[in-house]
Amino acid sequence: MILQIVAVTGGLGLLIAACGLAVLRRLRGRSIGVMLAVVAAVTVAATLAGVVAITIEMIIDGYPKNVVLTVVSVGGIVGFGVALVVARQVVAASRRLVAAVEAVSPSSDFVPPAGPLPAELTTIAEALAQAYERLREGHERERALEGARRELVAWVSHDLRTPLAGMRAMVEALEDGVVAEEAAVRRYHNQIRIEVDRLSHMVDDLFELSRIHAGALRLSPSRVGLGDLVADALAGVEALAMAKGVRLTGEARTVPPVYADPAELGRALRNLVVNAIRHTPEDGTVVVRAEAREGGVRLSVADACGGIPEEDLPRVFDVAFRGEAARTPGPDGGAGLGLAIARGIVEAHQGAIAVVNEGPGCRFEISLPASAP
Repeated sequence: MILQIVAVTGGLGLLIAACGLAVLRRLRGRSIGVMLAVVAAVTVAATLAGVVAITIEMIIDGYPKNVVLTVVSVGGIVGFGVALVVARQVVAASRRLVAAVEAVSPSSDFVPPAGPLPAELTTIAEALAQAYERLREGHERERALEGARRELVAWVSHDLRTPLAGMRAMVEALEDGVVAEEAAVRRYHNQIRIEVDRLSHMVDDLFELSRIHAGALRLSPSRVGLGDLVADALAGVEALAMAKGVRLTGEARTVPPVYADPAELGRALRNLVVNAIRHTPEDGTVVVRAEAREGGVRLSVADACGGIPEEDLPRVFDVAFRGEAARTPGPDGGAGLGLAIARGIVEAHQGAIAVVNEGPGCRFEISLPASAP
């Protein structure tokens, strides 16, 4: 008897479930409320079919049968009604969520809909808020980069035109014979060479910066001693410091090695030292230090530039940024790419770069993790 009941109810339940799945498959693109209604209808139909089959064929007859069928029918109707109410609530909540998404403008943040949401929709709302926050930050970075690109084009155009105009005038003077004295000719040739070197350096900086921004900077890391790095950087800028009348001092205490690309990291440090020399007045001092820090090392370059305005400190490493007042560059100031290149190189080494006002000037700091391939 039990096996017969199981067979009848199971068979009818499977048949109704198959029909319900077929209906759900055809309605998979419809509202979730419709799907919940179909699920409720399938449940009620399967229950009623089993009860009806059993009461008619095997067990109950007469008045008891009518009572059972009535109770089951009322229960099915109540269940179906509850399913419809839940479906309407879920649909209303999803529509509120959609309306909140559609209300987001390019200049505003995502605000989750008012009122409680089902747990799954709450999770979706939180994910949407995080996604919109990332999009907003990405748009802000894009706008900042676009502004930096425009500023860079303006600065580079100016810095290219100036030496080119000077070289053109000197070449025309030499061609026309306006300058014929041997000493003047040598002076013109020497000045042309200086301008060519300056343009070549500017083009190298632009190429390096384009590699950094494109993510094409390829490092060849090895264990590097910071004492040697500081010594090489000072040796490379000694002539510039002597011409400017600036004293150079290097201090490298017992410092653990770092795992870095010596050429690229040396370039970043030289950029900081050259920047410090250019903005330090005659008879000033530039101090380069290498010292151990907890969990890593620090390279610092201190100058006597007179300090950087507080409002300019966050922008010092931006592309083509040129400070005012004490840090206004002279004719050899370049296109303002050195610090931006230094930041890109340091960040490629998983390090950090910063600047603070200190004493008679400011101090640039490069923080790197200790040697760990």
